[in-house]
Amino acid sequence: DVQLQASGGGLVQTGGSLGLSCATSGVTFGDYAIGWFRQAPGKEREGVSCVSRDGITYAPQSVKGRFTISRDDANNIVYLQMKNLAPEDTAVYYCARGECHGPLSDFDSWGQGTQVTVSS
Repeated sequence: DVQLQASGGGLVQTGGSLGLSCATSGVTFGDYAIGWFRQAPGKEREGVSCVSRDGITYAPQSVKGRFTISRDDANNIVYLQMKNLAPEDTAVYYCARGECHGPLSDFDSWGQGTQVTVSS
């Protein structure tokens, strides 16, 4: 099975910044839209950013202006730059491939995720 590996998580203070990476050696990123998701304890997994095959980006209002997704298809990496982090951003962050306007269930190749913890 192909899995996308998220990395770069860690502990950061409120207002801080963090950059995540999503990489794989098993799929050509350029063929897919890639989404970033997060899941906090006791909450459902939610999408936080998505970049289409054409480089069009999408993000919910909760993270707009704070989270920036970008893709480097030559190196098969998708990045998520996060700034002005708040405790409510604490979650395990995952990346997956799918369609940016599709349901969560259409995304696949989920990896283990990376923990982001924002201290108050």
